[in-house]
Amino acid sequence: MYVPSTLAGLQALQRDGELFPLGGTVFGVTPALREAYTSGDDEELAEAAMRHAARASLRLLAVDGAEPAPGEQPDPVRRVVITADVPAAKERADLDDAVLKVTEPIRLRDVLAVHVDVSEAEEAVVRAAQVVDAADLGDEDAELAVGDAEDHDLAWYATQELPFLLELL
Repeated sequence: MYVPSTLAGLQALQRDGELFPLGGTVFGVTPALREAYTSGDDEELAEAAMRHAARASLRLLAVDGAEPAPGEQPDPVRRVVITADVPAAKERADLDDAVLKVTEPIRLRDVLAVHVDVSEAEEAVVRAAQVVDAADLGDEDAELAVGDAEDHDLAWYATQELPFLLELL
């Protein structure tokens, strides 16, 4: 499963050992996603599900208005996708082809990897987070801005690298 998140969510996962995704929404290779693609192997379908989760991360960034505490620096604006082994997820084809819903938190011990934007993507991600809703509604300029962010690949980190990643950001 691919869990959309933010750096704040990743910090909570590291600190608390678990994270409940907003609305229980995660993404994965569902029967509906397989049906939507006329061709493609499991790896390509997994990549498509991860792209859906990365777009959902943009939406989380768009609504994340949390101000840092006085004297603290704000977190960099980066898309975050957590890959986890989540056995109990139900399909939500009424929302999108790759959407699943979980009813329990994602536990750190079930995390397989973390994917995070690199610093070079930050400007495009900030811009995309500001217009992602307009892009969803068909605004061409907004779609281009979101596409610019999605042109950046997410960097892959092993679970044991998570503390170092968070410390370096």
